[in-house]
Amino acid sequence: MVALRIASALALAAAASARKMTVYNACPFTIWPAMYTPPDINSALPDHTTGWEAPAWSSVTFNVPDDWQSGRIWGRRNCDFSTNPGPNSCLTGGCNGGLVCDHYSGTGVPPATLAEWTMNGSGGLDNYDVSLVDGYNLPMRVSTNVGCPVAECPVDLGPNCPAANKGPFDSSGFPVGCKSDCQLASVPSNSPACCSGQWAGGPQDCPSSGAEPSYSYFKSNCPNAYGYAYDEPSGTALWTCPASKYAEYTVTFCP
Repeated sequence: MVALRIASALALAAAASARKMTVYNACPFTIWPAMYTPPDINSALPDHTTGWEAPAWSSVTFNVPDDWQSGRIWGRRNCDFSTNPGPNSCLTGGCNGGLVCDHYSGTGVPPATLAEWTMNGSGGLDNYDVSLVDGYNLPMRVSTNVGCPVAECPVDLGPNCPAANKGPFDSSGFPVGCKSDCQLASVPSNSPACCSGQWAGGPQDCPSSGAEPSYSYFKSNCPNAYGYAYDEPSGTALWTCPASKYAEYTVTFCP
């Protein structure tokens, strides 16, 4: 009986140390979701592969660590892993490793819409967002089962993207992405569009005006998403949920 109580307690502890994550493809076409967990700041990993094929209307549910730090999920479009199993095997969002992204360097090629988390962080909060800092390639929503705020970019930003930022294009000429101004910067390591180099000190040193025209386009269409690196002062970029609620998260593509 004592052994049974101990086993039950261990099972409850294990359940409490993980969160359920559901990834649902509501797009009317196949995508290839991907996931990255920075290995230098995480001792535990999600219990699901880092890359998989998701036919239209399909979903998967898995566990991520309760203290998942800087974890991200994104979608890849127009992939063919048969001849070039690397970052260029997808038109957008490809990663080192091909279908299954490399654990250490498989972060995804811009432009790509990102869902990001730091769970159980400072102040006992989950922090999460939908980010367009690396540009856009798919509409996306992050929601919870406990009523915390929705982070989202539910709009297809490709067709009306500013001309210089539009693309890449599929074989029919349709724009499947919209690049951020950082991606177009001539010197990304020292650019106001990337908040890098001499502009890396924070929002006071890197206002959103340096990331134009992509910032205005992203933020006007997707106000509840990150529009550039220091978008926190907008009040509609970074979202929180009390970690004590043990929220389960759903990422929906093409919500």
